[in-house]
Amino acid sequence: MPNFAGTWKMKSSENFDELLKALGVNAMLRKVAGAAASKPHVEIKQNGEHFYIKTSTTVRTTEVNFLIGEEFNEETVDGRKCKSLATWETENKIYCKQTLLSGNGPKTFWSRELRGDELILTFGADDVVCTRIYVRA
Repeated sequence: MPNFAGTWKMKSSENFDELLKALGVNAMLRKVAGAAASKPHVEIKQNGEHFYIKTSTTVRTTEVNFLIGEEFNEETVDGRKCKSLATWETENKIYCKQTLLSGNGPKTFWSRELRGDELILTFGADDVVCTRIYVRA
Protein backbone atom coordinates (compact mmCIF):
# COMPACT_ATOMS: atom_id res chain seq x y z
CA MET A 1 0.00 0.00 0.00
CA PRO A 2 1.40 3.45 -0.91
CA ASN A 3 2.44 5.74 1.95
CA PHE A 4 0.96 9.23 1.52
CA ALA A 5 1.84 10.21 5.11
CA GLY A 6 4.05 13.20 5.70
CA THR A 7 4.37 16.92 5.27
CA TRP A 8 4.26 18.22 1.72
CA LYS A 9 5.18 21.54 0.08
CA MET A 10 4.01 22.66 -3.34
CA LYS A 11 6.54 22.62 -6.17
CA SER A 12 4.29 23.73 -9.04
CA SER A 13 0.69 24.63 -9.87
CA GLU A 14 -1.12 24.78 -13.20
CA ASN A 15 -4.62 26.13 -13.98
CA PHE A 16 -5.60 27.16 -10.42
CA ASP A 17 -7.07 30.49 -11.60
CA GLU A 18 -8.89 28.71 -14.46
CA LEU A 19 -10.34 26.24 -11.95
CA LEU A 20 -11.63 29.09 -9.76
CA LYS A 21 -13.17 30.74 -12.86
CA ALA A 22 -14.94 27.47 -13.73
CA LEU A 23 -16.31 27.42 -10.16
CA GLY A 24 -17.71 30.94 -10.62
CA VAL A 25 -15.33 32.68 -8.18
CA ASN A 26 -15.14 36.43 -8.92
CA ALA A 27 -11.90 38.15 -10.01
CA MET A 28 -11.12 39.80 -6.67
CA LEU A 29 -11.59 36.60 -4.68
CA ARG A 30 -9.55 34.68 -7.28
CA LYS A 31 -6.67 37.11 -6.76
CA VAL A 32 -6.81 36.67 -2.97
CA ALA A 33 -7.21 32.89 -3.25
CA GLY A 34 -4.37 32.64 -5.76
CA ALA A 35 -1.99 34.53 -3.49
CA ALA A 36 -3.06 32.63 -0.37
CA ALA A 37 -2.86 29.24 -2.06
CA SER A 38 0.55 29.87 -3.63
CA LYS A 39 2.39 28.17 -0.75
CA PRO A 40 0.03 25.67 0.89
CA HIS A 41 1.32 23.45 3.68
CA VAL A 42 -0.14 19.94 3.50
CA GLU A 43 0.00 17.34 6.26
CA ILE A 44 -1.24 13.82 5.59
CA LYS A 45 -1.70 11.08 8.17
CA GLN A 46 -2.53 7.60 6.96
CA ASN A 47 -3.50 4.43 8.80
CA GLY A 48 -4.19 1.80 6.15
CA GLU A 49 -7.14 3.18 4.17
CA HIS A 50 -7.99 5.90 6.72
CA PHE A 51 -6.71 9.34 5.76
CA TYR A 52 -6.45 12.71 7.51
CA ILE A 53 -5.44 15.62 5.27
CA LYS A 54 -4.83 19.13 6.60
CA THR A 55 -4.15 21.92 4.11
CA SER A 56 -3.07 25.28 5.52
CA THR A 57 -2.73 28.60 3.71
CA THR A 58 -2.44 32.15 5.00
CA VAL A 59 -6.21 32.60 4.54
CA ARG A 60 -7.76 29.31 5.63
CA THR A 61 -7.11 25.81 6.86
CA THR A 62 -9.12 22.79 5.75
CA GLU A 63 -9.13 19.38 7.38
CA VAL A 64 -10.70 16.22 6.06
CA ASN A 65 -10.90 12.72 7.53
CA PHE A 66 -12.03 9.83 5.36
CA LEU A 67 -11.93 6.10 4.79
CA ILE A 68 -11.53 4.78 1.25
CA GLY A 69 -14.90 3.53 0.00
CA GLU A 70 -17.04 5.40 2.58
CA GLU A 71 -18.93 8.64 1.92
CA PHE A 72 -17.86 11.68 3.93
CA ASN A 73 -18.67 15.38 4.18
CA GLU A 74 -16.26 18.02 2.93
CA GLU A 75 -16.22 21.29 1.00
CA THR A 76 -15.33 21.99 -2.62
CA VAL A 77 -12.32 24.23 -3.38
CA ASP A 78 -14.68 27.23 -3.35
CA GLY A 79 -16.25 26.28 0.00
CA ARG A 80 -19.54 24.61 -0.98
CA LYS A 81 -20.64 21.67 1.15
CA CYS A 82 -20.62 18.30 -0.57
CA LYS A 83 -20.70 14.54 -0.05
CA SER A 84 -17.54 12.87 -1.24
CA LEU A 85 -16.49 9.32 -2.01
CA ALA A 86 -12.81 8.41 -2.34
CA THR A 87 -11.78 5.20 -4.09
CA TRP A 88 -8.53 3.71 -5.36
CA GLU A 89 -8.29 4.50 -9.07
CA THR A 90 -4.93 2.74 -9.33
CA GLU A 91 -2.55 1.22 -6.79
CA ASN A 92 -1.04 4.68 -6.09
CA LYS A 93 -3.95 7.01 -6.91
CA ILE A 94 -7.00 8.04 -4.91
CA TYR A 95 -9.92 9.52 -6.88
CA CYS A 96 -12.66 11.41 -5.04
CA LYS A 97 -16.00 12.33 -6.59
CA GLN A 98 -17.84 15.24 -4.95
CA THR A 99 -21.64 15.73 -5.00
CA LEU A 100 -23.04 19.10 -3.92
CA LEU A 101 -25.50 18.93 -1.03
CA SER A 102 -27.53 21.87 -2.40
CA GLY A 103 -27.58 24.23 -5.34
CA ASN A 104 -26.12 23.82 -8.78
CA GLY A 105 -22.57 23.92 -9.97
CA PRO A 106 -19.99 22.11 -12.03
CA LYS A 107 -19.18 18.47 -11.37
CA THR A 108 -16.14 18.49 -9.09
CA PHE A 109 -13.52 15.95 -8.06
CA TRP A 110 -10.01 15.67 -6.70
CA SER A 111 -7.34 13.02 -6.92
CA ARG A 112 -4.04 12.42 -5.16
CA GLU A 113 -1.38 10.21 -6.69
CA LEU A 114 2.06 9.20 -5.49
CA ARG A 115 4.51 9.24 -8.38
CA GLY A 116 8.07 8.58 -7.21
CA ASP A 117 8.89 11.23 -4.59
CA GLU A 118 6.05 13.51 -5.72
CA LEU A 119 2.41 13.86 -4.74
CA ILE A 120 0.26 14.87 -7.70
CA LEU A 121 -2.94 16.64 -6.64
CA THR A 122 -5.62 17.36 -9.23
CA PHE A 123 -8.83 19.33 -8.77
CA GLY A 124 -11.49 19.29 -11.46
CA ALA A 125 -14.58 21.35 -12.24
CA ASP A 126 -16.38 19.95 -15.29
CA ASP A 127 -13.63 19.87 -17.95
CA VAL A 128 -11.19 22.27 -16.22
CA VAL A 129 -8.38 20.54 -14.34
CA CYS A 130 -5.86 22.10 -11.96
CA THR A 131 -2.67 20.12 -11.26
CA ARG A 132 -0.47 20.80 -8.26
CA ILE A 133 2.76 18.91 -7.65
CA TYR A 134 4.10 18.52 -4.12
CA VAL A 135 7.36 17.22 -2.69
CA ARG A 136 8.02 16.08 0.86
CA ALA A 137 9.01 18.98 3.12
